[in-house]
Amino acid sequence: MKKLVLAIFVLCLCVSMYAGDDKPEDDKLVILWTSGDREVALKMAFMYTLNSRRYGWWDDITFVVWGPSAKLLSEDTELQQSIKQMKEMGVTLKACKMCSDQYGVSSKLSALGIEVKYMGELTDYIKNGRNILTF
Repeated sequence: MKKLVLAIFVLCLCVSMYAGDDKPEDDKLVILWTSGDREVALKMAFMYTLNSRRYGWWDDITFVVWGPSAKLLSEDTELQQSIKQMKEMGVTLKACKMCSDQYGVSSKLSALGIEVKYMGELTDYIKNGRNILTF
């Protein structure tokens, strides 16, 4: 519970930083969703991603499904609907092929419109100074 409260506080802090009219010069965000916890998905990762797109907090949003989140997403229809909504709103969707292969869900994620690929490009995101938020 303490971790969830802390995570919500950090999320609110991030939201308040970017709620104004002034946007940072580098307006690209990568959301790295790794948790297999459904509540973290619904109340944090998905809520922030959808609101970021809806309210224009970031111009370029990439949502990466990595690790246990791949298995959770493949099984949960409500989360799948949110992923479809993200795609319709222009969020770039990617999933780690190594992770999704380990869970046997690569084809399910591809069917949701997620680009399933090896995610070594996370290194490039970091080296290029892209903003990265993890859940």
